[in-house]
Amino acid sequence: MSLYLDYNASAPILPEVLDAMIETYQSTIGNADSRTHIYGTNAQKVVQLYRANIAAILGVNPDEIIFTSGSTESNNMAILGIEEYARSTGKTHIISTAIEHKSVLEPLKVLEKRGFQVDYIEPDISGRIDTKNLCNLITDNTCLVSIMYVNSETGIMQPVEEIGAYLRNKGVYFHVDATQALGKLNPQIRKLNYDIMSITSHKIGGPQGIGALILKRDSNYNRPPLTPLMYGGSQERGFRPGTTPIALVSGFSKAVEICERDLEKNISNCRRIKQSLLSAISNLPYTFNGEQEYCLPSTANISIDGLDAETAFLCLGENYSFSNGSACNSSSHSLSYVLKAMGLDEKRMSEAIRLSWDGSVDIDFSPFVSIISLII
Repeated sequence: MSLYLDYNASAPILPEVLDAMIETYQSTIGNADSRTHIYGTNAQKVVQLYRANIAAILGVNPDEIIFTSGSTESNNMAILGIEEYARSTGKTHIISTAIEHKSVLEPLKVLEKRGFQVDYIEPDISGRIDTKNLCNLITDNTCLVSIMYVNSETGIMQPVEEIGAYLRNKGVYFHVDATQALGKLNPQIRKLNYDIMSITSHKIGGPQGIGALILKRDSNYNRPPLTPLMYGGSQERGFRPGTTPIALVSGFSKAVEICERDLEKNISNCRRIKQSLLSAISNLPYTFNGEQEYCLPSTANISIDGLDAETAFLCLGENYSFSNGSACNSSSHSLSYVLKAMGLDEKRMSEAIRLSWDGSVDIDFSPFVSIISLII
């Protein structure tokens, strides 16, 4: 069986999560919006219970959580949903970075075609953006700042705490894509100042096809002024019509519960696994892509001198599952736009591979590194 090292793309579903979903499928048969009979009422109570469980762990109110199909939908809702408000106020300027996920970058391109001004901040070689550069770009016309908390390709954490603190009371909405942060930085998420946040289930051992958009209320109890992208029902407070997938919500809730319960143990194990990787590659001519001071212990993006990454995928793909970046680009053989934005040259980008894991399994990197040594 192939050793799975692509958790940043999607983590294997946890047994406890699968059990919870099966139990929900078997015991909760109603539509949560059918309120004329006990099955629908019970289904609604179950959904509200799971919503409250996720909210408690994230430090938000249950009515601030809008269930979606995942972070891609949540990011689209955050970016495209702000358009009507921006036009009504004349604040059609948005700030983001050049290393965001495509589910942020592509909606931003759509808004640019519609007349919005978008500034894309590039990181330095560390993989981090400079907070001062971002703050200097804010004008009276800025309506939104959208920043990924942890980059999916490099594992580098962005200074969202500093940015959130600066934006407080500035009249600019702050959207954080916390897709890769959930389950690893829960305490930091609870303290973070933001208005809108995207999260998903399948990066933390939950089911694919379920995520959330968090719309925090301000001191006047107002949500960020997003306009729905879809219509056809009042589910999720009108932001996301459609039948609530109760079993997926239960799996999401269970996954969030487990990642919170096991957070310290998992982080410790991830550090140990990363140290094991470092020991295994110590004799290889490698370079980390991104400053490791700011990198999660569950991710390693490395360039190995003399290694053609595409050749490595062909040689190792049946026995080792890893990648060269975000799954949104996996069908393309083009070099990473994230590494390019960091200033890496073409050779170093072509030699880059990304390994990602969680703390639930022991990993012996020796056979993997032995094959890499033969390739180079």
